[in-house]
Amino acid sequence: MNYVKNSDVRNSRNLTMLVDFYELTMGNGYLESNMGNRIAYFDMFFRKIPDEGGYCIMAGVQQIIEYLSNLKFTKNDINYLREKGGFSEKFLDYLENFKFTCDVWAVPEGYPVFPNEPLVTVRGPAIQAQFIETMILLTINHQTLIATKANRICKAAKGKPVMEFGSRRAQGYDGAVYGARAAVIGGCDSTACTISEQMFGIPAVGTMAHSWIQLFSSEYESFKTWAEISPDNCVLLIDTYNVLKSGLPNAIKVFNEVLLPMGKKPLGIRIDSGDITYLTKKCRKILDDAGFDYVKIVISNSLDEFIIRDVLNQGACIDSFGVGERLITAKSEPVFGGVYKLSAIEDEHGNIIPKIKISENEEKITNPGFKKIYRIYDKTENKAIADLITLRDEKIDTSKPIEIFDPVFTWKKKKFKNYYIKDLMVKIFDNGNLVYKSPHVMDIKNFVTKETEKMWPEVLRFENPHPYYVDLSKQLWDLKHELLHKHSQIYEE
Repeated sequence: MNYVKNSDVRNSRNLTMLVDFYELTMGNGYLESNMGNRIAYFDMFFRKIPDEGGYCIMAGVQQIIEYLSNLKFTKNDINYLREKGGFSEKFLDYLENFKFTCDVWAVPEGYPVFPNEPLVTVRGPAIQAQFIETMILLTINHQTLIATKANRICKAAKGKPVMEFGSRRAQGYDGAVYGARAAVIGGCDSTACTISEQMFGIPAVGTMAHSWIQLFSSEYESFKTWAEISPDNCVLLIDTYNVLKSGLPNAIKVFNEVLLPMGKKPLGIRIDSGDITYLTKKCRKILDDAGFDYVKIVISNSLDEFIIRDVLNQGACIDSFGVGERLITAKSEPVFGGVYKLSAIEDEHGNIIPKIKISENEEKITNPGFKKIYRIYDKTENKAIADLITLRDEKIDTSKPIEIFDPVFTWKKKKFKNYYIKDLMVKIFDNGNLVYKSPHVMDIKNFVTKETEKMWPEVLRFENPHPYYVDLSKQLWDLKHELLHKHSQIYEE
């Protein structure tokens, strides 16, 4: 298929001002206090996997690239801020002449990712690195959430195609457009969202709604007309009136009287209501007995990974699924709680000074410093066994055994000998210049399949998954606890 890729919707809208207002008030303060050009490091990460799952699927990097590549403040933006008040002319002049100069690293789209590891790291002038917080969070949070939900649903489908049908229930226009992209990254084969094919080159599919059938004087006439007009795309929706007494008999009649005489084969039937297991079993037998064992049965209607898993376990005869609202909204847990935290600054000599956020809640204490992530794979099984967060300048000698330890229960240690490692983060901007090319979304989808196959099944299961280990290097762990000790002493004094 030749895709006509439209200009990204971001190019027709200036989203530079899509920020939390405090990004602007802090920016004004940074500049007025001569802190605006202080080099700062920020990490975007998340603390909890949705649905109590075992993993997430990274998504949204391409949209971060598009946003950062088009940062500019218009005269209307400047006039709005001037009229609102509270901003110095020095700051407004800075915005009018704004040029993005940060370095940005990210985990590429498609990797399984886990809590507390940096998905995006930004290094640059504090005023800039702070300003882009909102868009990094909303983009990665949304697309990673939907890609993760889609991957769970596709795993439940056990290799059967899943179509994303959620546009009309999405949380707004961009929720539909970018949700469809994320759903395909997660594993869906196609989408009902036409503009997403136009923009991203992902297959858009669809046939008819119940209204098509209702508009005709009879169900048979509606099916017959469709088969005559669209003989190569004949999937008939058979549950408008009665699946077994009306819909399926009329579909089979049209198959025999219209399609076969044209030399065409019917593609399938779709059921959008009723007892899925019972109806699909009955339909499969009737179709097979009528000589249509090749006709596919498509199911839709408020599906999710648990319903799909259950009906397949019950022996439902389903060839593909259309999944809508529970996918596009991640209905079971619709918030992906990614955060964006300062992890270091540089002094006037370029030395990195680590920073830490301390909390009464242990899980909210941040990991300081400029970091990277190594994924450790077992060579024999080619399975990922742990992620190791290290300081950026740390090197791992893979000719020697590597020992990791739990960052909380430090006596829990594990040593690996027959292993290999992969540095997960790649640089996408260097001094504000794009240095990374995103793969096509369909290539990312295939990459997800390969990378999740490298995860142990125990990590991928839906309920009570085995925890995947994300550990800190000894050097990073020592730095973190040195800072904790330092700040506790200050507090005691």
